[in-house]
Amino acid sequence: MTTLSPRIRCTRRLEFDAAHRVMEHESKCKHLHGHRYVIEATFEATALDALDRVIDFGVIKERLGHWVDTHWDHATILNVKDAALGEAIAAQTFQKIYYLNGNPTAEKMAEYLFSEICPSLFAGSDVRCVRLRLYETPNCYADVEAP
Repeated sequence: MTTLSPRIRCTRRLEFDAAHRVMEHESKCKHLHGHRYVIEATFEATALDALDRVIDFGVIKERLGHWVDTHWDHATILNVKDAALGEAIAAQTFQKIYYLNGNPTAEKMAEYLFSEICPSLFAGSDVRCVRLRLYETPNCYADVEAP
């Protein structure tokens, strides 16, 4: 009989405010509007560190939280195809604009953080993000998970 080691994971919750719009949406989400987003980022390591942690929760906040604060918090997140709107907003309000290659849906934003941002922020460490949940509203979220 083989005994499997338990998976030990830790999750950090981060929150930010941002505006977005979903181009060609069939309803009111085609209009620019804002949300209080919540990220739950879950990390795993092959072994616990010297203090018996997957990773210090503060390190997650320093790395992922700092990235979110710098790029997405109080920003307008738009599809790169919506650049004319972004340029108009920035010119009039000096608003921070962040462009994605696709509509800034909860699914796309979660996938982008999981696939593009987290690997670069935690490169060279034994820690990897294995699940990322992004709440767009208290009732609606998207999950991205490692296979």
